[in-house]
Amino acid sequence: MTATPAGMAVRRRRRTRLAALCLLVGLACAVALVICVARLPVPAYDEVRNNYRTSYITLLDRDGAVLERVRRDYHDRRDNWTPLTEVSPALINAVLLSEDRRFYRHMGVDVLALAGSLRDRLIHRSVRGSSTLTMQLAGMLERDKRQFGRRTPLQKIRQMGQALALELHWNKSQILEAYLNMVPWRGELSGITATARSLFGKYPSGLDSRESAILAAMLRAPNALPSTVAKRACGILKMQSQAQYCDYLAGFTEYHLMHTSSTLQDDPFAASHFARRRLALDMPRQEQIGTSIDGQLQRTVQTIVNRVAHQIRRSHANDAAAVVLDNRTGHILAYVGSSGDLATARYVDNATAMRQAGSTLKPFLYAQALEQRRITAASLLDDSAVNLPTGNGLYVPQNYDKQFGGWVSARTALASSLNIPAVRLLVMVSPDVFHQRLLQLGLPLSESGDYYGYSLALGSADVTLLSLTNAYRALANRGVYSDVDWGIGAAPAVSRIMSEQAAWLVGDMLSDRQARARTFGLDSALSTPFWTAVKTGTSKDMRDNWTVGWSERYTVGVWVGNSTGASMREVSGVTGAGPVWHDIMRYLHRAQPSHPPAMPTGLAQSDITFENNLEAARTEYFLPGTEMSRIALASSAAAPASGRMVIRTPADGTIIALDPDIPADNQRLQLLTTTPAGGRHATVRWYVDGRFLSDANPFAWYPVPGSHLIEARDDNDQTQDRVRVNIRGAQLRPQLGQQP
Repeated sequence: MTATPAGMAVRRRRRTRLAALCLLVGLACAVALVICVARLPVPAYDEVRNNYRTSYITLLDRDGAVLERVRRDYHDRRDNWTPLTEVSPALINAVLLSEDRRFYRHMGVDVLALAGSLRDRLIHRSVRGSSTLTMQLAGMLERDKRQFGRRTPLQKIRQMGQALALELHWNKSQILEAYLNMVPWRGELSGITATARSLFGKYPSGLDSRESAILAAMLRAPNALPSTVAKRACGILKMQSQAQYCDYLAGFTEYHLMHTSSTLQDDPFAASHFARRRLALDMPRQEQIGTSIDGQLQRTVQTIVNRVAHQIRRSHANDAAAVVLDNRTGHILAYVGSSGDLATARYVDNATAMRQAGSTLKPFLYAQALEQRRITAASLLDDSAVNLPTGNGLYVPQNYDKQFGGWVSARTALASSLNIPAVRLLVMVSPDVFHQRLLQLGLPLSESGDYYGYSLALGSADVTLLSLTNAYRALANRGVYSDVDWGIGAAPAVSRIMSEQAAWLVGDMLSDRQARARTFGLDSALSTPFWTAVKTGTSKDMRDNWTVGWSERYTVGVWVGNSTGASMREVSGVTGAGPVWHDIMRYLHRAQPSHPPAMPTGLAQSDITFENNLEAARTEYFLPGTEMSRIALASSAAAPASGRMVIRTPADGTIIALDPDIPADNQRLQLLTTTPAGGRHATVRWYVDGRFLSDANPFAWYPVPGSHLIEARDDNDQTQDRVRVNIRGAQLRPQLGQQP
């Protein structure tokens, strides 16, 4: 039987009434369930705001200003919570148009949107979103918000109930503000602040209509293709009657989604190396921590380092670092780990990198020798050629200028940074004893004193700029040492490492411009218009250049070189690190002078003169029992005019291996004596194992296998010096007519 048109219309009306009835029953049930769960407890706005945590720790300088931000959470990138008043109105409008047009007219659940969604499911079998911003926020606040897939009907109903509860306890501004700060946006980005900074390099307050439309378009599908995002954003702009911004929107969107960043031009980033070092020592729970860094000083030191690094780049020096410490507290006032954009490796922290110390260890050696009363500041030290036997062969130190000065006072030798007197001094103190002193001063020496040997006097050990600067702070504090104070826990323990008198004497010697003039001249980067004590150092092959010194209140250390370890060219303490140190000191004391420290009790003051005017007469300071007024060489009255006789070659303990395949005449061993000042004697009587050999100087001897005692005797047949050598190998046979 064929249905009539009237019958078909009746059946359609019945189905429509049945669908409407089901819809009303469903809505009624949903509303009833929602009312039941609306009483569920929800967190207070203040609780949510206070529990919000950024992905960064903010370090503040000593005045409370932002110094540096360091990321600590790599699950999400969340930035600071941004109040709604600091969010662009264009973004708010775009988000509401895209996600919740009736946000200000519903109570958490948009009934019209929900009914339309149910109708589409029942009749058109299509899916349309109906979640309001409040419902989405309720989902973010749930503990199980990280579940995968779509929510079940029961979960959806619970979410609606929580949204109603939120609307009862929060106002619309609080809901919208929390939503914008907590919503996941794209990839790891969470919240409007991190997203705006990363994608567009600006704060939320500066977003324009086009940028806001792009961000709003990403909320439905945060990781959609740039072309899809641009299409949705264009639709939002058209709804805002700003279709003109759709031009070139696809390219604009693709560029910003593919070129993300986490920095802004106005970010401080003034102490990145310090921040990472500080957090490596202790990761705090709080989002902000105070530091001892002087923000203005930090930026000034960075500027000085960058300027000088630029000036010396022609000398193949690209990297630099500087540290400023407070003498009394040990607080770090400035910490610059690299020369920024000029550096070969800007992320390398050169303030804590291990580098060869060069001559910067000499002040500690002189202080130890003064304490042991081996020398005074006026003692004469021999600046002449020296060969020291070691386990690896002969150690032949040289001065920086490759010249010898003969006899010089300890004051001049230290202030002018002469190498050979320092090595002779270490022979007296011994490498092991000196090594122990350096360990007490916090220097990170990894080997024993015997490993470094006599080269330790010239800084063959690796140290860090920070530890070296802090060791100099012990000199500034009259021999009292404490670790650097990072502001973590209690203040570091204090201990006396060297005597107050010895530390003061070293400071007085390093501040003496006249004593320094021998090497550096009277006017150099080491000279300041106020009191300072300073020492330079250059490591082997010019890989590292140092200047470290102190004033009445501050200790400043500077390193210049290359992070790669490459050698510099024609860079010294007064042309590399010296100018940086000088400018930092001038800035630190721009408003207050630095006064010389008062002489401690226990020191005697005396006017002295030198025999043969070796040095100018002056006032000198002595430890009790070491005072003198006339400085003369002990052997000056008895020694011949030519001076004391010293065997220069061979060195004591030399081992020589003879090769039978090399002509004997090419394997002669040269015997040579010199004066302590390097002059050669005209004649000398050579004896080997008590048998007279020759009176020529030098003399080429055919070595004989075995252990031999070589003596140098004067005209009175008195032994002046002796060495023992060990000859190994076959007997050499001189050619006919040659003398053995």
